[in-house]
Amino acid sequence: MTGTVPTRATIEAAHALVKPYIHHTPVFTSQFLNDLSDSELYFKCENLQKIGAFKARGGLNAVLSLSAEQLANGVITHSSGNHAQAIAFSAQKVGANCFIVMPENSPKVKVAAVEGYGATITFCKNTPEDRQRTVDEIVARTGATFLHPFNNYEVIAGQATAAKELIEDAGVTFDAIIAPVGGGGLLSGTALSAKYFSPGTQVYAGEPEGAADAILSFRSGKIEKAPYINTIADGLLTYLGDKTFPIIQSEVTDIFTVSDEEIIQAMRYLWERMKIVVEPSGAVSTAAVLRNRAVFEGKKVGIIISGGNVDLGRLPF
Repeated sequence: MTGTVPTRATIEAAHALVKPYIHHTPVFTSQFLNDLSDSELYFKCENLQKIGAFKARGGLNAVLSLSAEQLANGVITHSSGNHAQAIAFSAQKVGANCFIVMPENSPKVKVAAVEGYGATITFCKNTPEDRQRTVDEIVARTGATFLHPFNNYEVIAGQATAAKELIEDAGVTFDAIIAPVGGGGLLSGTALSAKYFSPGTQVYAGEPEGAADAILSFRSGKIEKAPYINTIADGLLTYLGDKTFPIIQSEVTDIFTVSDEEIIQAMRYLWERMKIVVEPSGAVSTAAVLRNRAVFEGKKVGIIISGGNVDLGRLPF
């Protein structure tokens, strides 16, 4: 593993490494949402990605970058579901044992998928501290290699390939690209891809009001913890890391918060108007554009739909 901020060459190498294993997801448009937002929107549909989320990209790049020695005792991560699936899927591809720490309230659809890839799951309370403590205990027992869900440069380089494809495929020069932010792996990767492959494109983030640590960090200049954690967007319930935050601080223009009601409305638009299954976290960037129409009015905007692993038994509409 490199231990340095991904460069253009790093992201290109990551793309070449993961391409044989991922879907080259489509870019969709919607006249209805264009009219509603007064802008020209291009949706990168990572809800149609392997394992149902962009996380497949970073997980694969991280696992495929490990040496045989690092893989010998297996790999481990903590995640509410999408990164868990990504690492379990990737470990299965290389024949490595996989240990996953998941919050006890993780969506059943995500738990079932992780189990389906043959991973060993350990449940814990849904706090960053409990997740890491449980991981550390398992690493001490097994010697597995820990792959952080976002605070890992190989993961960031892998996530950057989504925006790289969006920039290459849309056929326009973007004024802006927006991604959801939790731990910042996708956002920092998106910002780097914009920097290298579409200079002049501004990068924004959408964040739930109920997990608004990134905007606090962005404004204060140091990593902050949200004052409360309560949002339907379960995939974004985590803090920025010391690798993701400096990239975001340097390369991102602004972060916008959205309410759960706005997330659900955006989710409903995507389901009803675009006929695609999108999870709450995946609808956050769309909600942020709709809430901030004045910022994006008349602009060409790329939107990363991060995932579609929604529990169909718990739909919010």
